[in-house]
Amino acid sequence: MRVLGIDPGIAIMGFGFIDKTGHKLTPVQYGCIETAAGTPQEIRLKQIYESSCSLLDQYKPDTVAVEKLFFNKNVTNAFSVGQARGVFMLAAAQRGLPIAEYTPMQVKQAVVGYGAAEKRQVQEMVKMLLKLSAIPKPDDVADALAVSICHAHSIVLNDRMNGVTR
Repeated sequence: MRVLGIDPGIAIMGFGFIDKTGHKLTPVQYGCIETAAGTPQEIRLKQIYESSCSLLDQYKPDTVAVEKLFFNKNVTNAFSVGQARGVFMLAAAQRGLPIAEYTPMQVKQAVVGYGAAEKRQVQEMVKMLLKLSAIPKPDDVADALAVSICHAHSIVLNDRMNGVTR
């Protein structure tokens, strides 16, 4: 099964494709979609949409997981990130892909075993679990891979709870 994890953002949207075979996780491709500051919002969203479509068509995931939004103070930034997240989810939905959503705490719990883990702990576990030579950069990429890992670990349980057999 191929899983795509997304760490949504308007400036940098991290993505990480992994393959799950039994209990083994193998990285396929990871990186980020970047848009330039100062570019009109509608152009940035168009760039994210087109890049998302291209990635989905090229790497053909079976399922997609997206990190849920969490914000404290910067409401303007939250709206922009929410729009970018929505554009990606539209591209995935147009391809009939199932989409799961996880909070940052759920991702940390699944990857590190502790919902209040530090960012560095998550990055180190991503590196270890996927047998990478280095922590993926920028941080958004490591976060996206963590979302992929979270979903890969969760999907069997979720399916069992919903009566699905694979």
